[in-house]
Amino acid sequence: MHALSIPTWIIHVSSVIEWIVAIWLIWRYGELTENRNWWGLSFAMLPALISAMCACTWHYFDNPESLEWLVTLQATMTLIGNFTLWAAAFLIWRSTKPVHTLNTETIKSE
Repeated sequence: MHALSIPTWIIHVSSVIEWIVAIWLIWRYGELTENRNWWGLSFAMLPALISAMCACTWHYFDNPESLEWLVTLQATMTLIGNFTLWAAAFLIWRSTKPVHTLNTETIKSE
């Protein structure tokens, strides 16, 4: 645990807790609005949470070479998380766009 200073540990741990709370709040928002796309966002946040937990675990054990696979897993989860968050944001954006209906007056006049 000597790899990081106490203030840095506070930031790391509080960020993980904050991310967990954000996932829960977004899930609840999806329930309240009955928009399942928000549930998708909460699931899309999980890879980033795994990434953060990998970083904390690696630092907790003083960055040993035997756990360097955690660094690779962290990077992979960050990459996957970026794509899942993009996809979830796109689905939320798409769900807010109005559905265009065919104007029947236009068809009748032709």
